[in-house]
Amino acid sequence: MGDLPTNLIVKELHQDLARKYKKHGAAVSNMWRSFNKSQRTACLKAGAAEGLVLKHPLDPSLGAVSKFMPEWNLRDIAESSPDFLLDLLRHRATESLHHQYQAGYNGGPGDHPFIEGMMATRNLRCAMPFPNCYNMFLEGIGREYGEAFKLSAELTEIPSPLITAMQARLIIPQSTGELILQRQMYLLQSLNIIIDDILEEGSQDRKKNQPPKKSDKAAASALSGLYAQSPPRKLALPELVTSSRDQKETLEECLELLSTEPVVLAHAVNSWFFTQPGLVPDEKGRRLPVHTDKYISPAVFEAVHSAIQGAAIWNYMDRLLELLEGLANDKLYRPIVLQEISNICHLEYSRVQGTLKRQVQGHSGSKWFKRLSNVHDKSGTARTVTKGNPEELTRVDPQLHYMLRLCQPEATAAKATDWMKKLADLHRAHPTEREKLSEGEVDTLSDLAVVIGFIQDLSLVISMPSLSRKKGQMFVSRLQELEAELNTIKDEVDLRDFAVPIDNLLEPGMAEGALKALEQFVIDKTGTKMGLLYQDMVEDCFSDLQKRYEQIKARLERKDKTEWSPLPTPATPQLEKRVEQRREKEKTRPLDSCAYEIAPPSETITIEDLNLSPQTFTVGSSAAEVFTALFDKSEARGSVTWAAFEAAMAEVGFSVVPKFGSVFTFFPPEAMAIKKSLTLHRPHQSRIEGYMVLVFSRRLKRVYGWGKETFVVA
Repeated sequence: MGDLPTNLIVKELHQDLARKYKKHGAAVSNMWRSFNKSQRTACLKAGAAEGLVLKHPLDPSLGAVSKFMPEWNLRDIAESSPDFLLDLLRHRATESLHHQYQAGYNGGPGDHPFIEGMMATRNLRCAMPFPNCYNMFLEGIGREYGEAFKLSAELTEIPSPLITAMQARLIIPQSTGELILQRQMYLLQSLNIIIDDILEEGSQDRKKNQPPKKSDKAAASALSGLYAQSPPRKLALPELVTSSRDQKETLEECLELLSTEPVVLAHAVNSWFFTQPGLVPDEKGRRLPVHTDKYISPAVFEAVHSAIQGAAIWNYMDRLLELLEGLANDKLYRPIVLQEISNICHLEYSRVQGTLKRQVQGHSGSKWFKRLSNVHDKSGTARTVTKGNPEELTRVDPQLHYMLRLCQPEATAAKATDWMKKLADLHRAHPTEREKLSEGEVDTLSDLAVVIGFIQDLSLVISMPSLSRKKGQMFVSRLQELEAELNTIKDEVDLRDFAVPIDNLLEPGMAEGALKALEQFVIDKTGTKMGLLYQDMVEDCFSDLQKRYEQIKARLERKDKTEWSPLPTPATPQLEKRVEQRREKEKTRPLDSCAYEIAPPSETITIEDLNLSPQTFTVGSSAAEVFTALFDKSEARGSVTWAAFEAAMAEVGFSVVPKFGSVFTFFPPEAMAIKKSLTLHRPHQSRIEGYMVLVFSRRLKRVYGWGKETFVVA
């Protein structure tokens, strides 16, 4: 996707506004009329850069803003009659762009005479001269509204149709036309945003997730015996199987939360939408116009796709390690499995590293990346690279230095270990540095720490071969092929009825509707559900592993001395045939056979479902307060500091081993019937709140069967 001209951005923004107004116009009108002055002011400032808005139409404090959109000011919108904004909104949402070009609302001037007036009275000028260039603001001629063109310098006479249109002021110099389009773009952007903010302010159903802050003073005294002091020991292979299974279950639980909790889905979609690589400026400082509503649907697609893909990778890893346990003396099968494990480790590391890079370039490292214009990777995503030398930050901003190093392609898992250790040392010495990172950066950094730690543990237990581009590519090649197929369709999905604005997913039924529509879209395009595509891929890979082993074994039994060649990869059928094969398979597939369901029926998890015996703990009031907040099912869930959570776990008898970065493994006491450990990420700002409360409570319930009734105050 190249850089869109301004007129096409204006067209997309107008379509977005028209759609939002048609769906939410009545609700927005009622809410806006019911708001007081402070609420209207809050809505107006919420969508403004740094909350800065004109005080009145002639306010010069924001430079040229008062020349482009003087009506967007506090006096007229927030402090006067509610009709001012509602009339403006109705005009911009319901009238054509061509009409807006010619005429304003309530008898005011259209955008063309408005801009000409600003040029005449307030010296508004276009930064570019655009010699011999013009914009066309014509209707019904098969050209885009506001489209620009250039007259050849060799042209001796202007065609009469163009002269007529120029005289009618429907073809004008581009130096004026671009100013008109910019005015329309700024106003349409602002109106799109304020609709979202009005719906957020006025909604009675959305979960606000702004819980009160609590003191953690009581936590300090209980922490002294929590941390295990012995250094991490070398694990045995069965323990690595347990570790991989724990990560697999963690990602499956994350997918389940994404599918069942609207607040988790909305959080993920916001993260994917606002970290699009297209938002990174290119060599000339230009950004792609990926901020309009049509890019929200692909963000939903990517959020779900990423969750399914991660769960499938760790499912495959878990099964490979389980298989390896039984191959201690098999000199034929073991090398095949080891190569597959090695390649999967590199695949997962690269996947999570790519997500971290996306977060860093959108937040703390935004000034250290550039987008390569019109260059895309295999998935069709705009390609970005670091700029400058991170070494320059060694003293002035060591945290950013380490983060940028982790994002670089040459930072292999082995090299990343050193950078992660330096980052962990920095955070221990200066805890406030970690809090400067965004929530997305902290979360993804923890994900990367899990992968790096797992690879490190694995390398101490088994002698893994190095990455191979030729051997052990069964899963990697299939995943790349499936990912490429899904990437070709993601931009076609349209979930705007549910997910525009993104926080509309928090309204009753919207998240469920979006996921069902997404699932049906994938079925229509590929022949089956997204989760089944990955589930079948895992099964096919295990089948091929067995076939490869049998091929080698048969050759050796025949004492065939010819050089062994790997099992040829079956030719991939054409897409149409592949889709048809999947549809045929669906006819014989058992019901409820999808391991990665994105639109499951809403069911609550009970201790009986988990085959766990009820267990109670007598705890002090501080610990009881923590667990009550975590397992509270009300909409206004509580907030728990990480220190308070650690203290509560210590009171129950748990110890914890800190791993890389913000990853911690909690070990239950000997007296507990369930001996399984639990690995958790310390959340952003060291506070468990919002959607993270759901993550923590779900994991504790899943692993130990805990609930609110588990804890009794002493």
